[in-house]
Amino acid sequence: MEAVAKLRNCPMSARKMRLVADNIRGKDVATALDILRFSKREGAYWLEKVLLSAINNWEQKTGEDAAEYDLYIKTLLVDEGPFLKRFRPAPHGRAHRIRKRTNHVTVVVASRVEVPEAEEDTVTYEEEEE
Repeated sequence: MEAVAKLRNCPMSARKMRLVADNIRGKDVATALDILRFSKREGAYWLEKVLLSAINNWEQKTGEDAAEYDLYIKTLLVDEGPFLKRFRPAPHGRAHRIRKRTNHVTVVVASRVEVPEAEEDTVTYEEEEE
């Protein structure tokens, strides 16, 4: 069983975010959270929020407590987002373009232990006899 969380239009470059993402890709969730909490990089703050959201999504999806199952980061993608284009004054009446970069982060967490499938509630409608 796996769960997904996405962060869109994060206001920092994808290159800086990937430096932090490479440190936690494929690790257990508890280990990854420890690495992110003690990292001084700005990307760690954003990745921690997305990872906690993915864990909560997994708990909501399965109805189980995440601490009992061995969750790990199955997939962690950092893609470039759209640029915010700004202009800065330059000499002789010209302007230089400033590209403020953004990124999109996708985190997929999964459990190494088999999660028992929840029994689906089956609704039966009784036919009315006329």
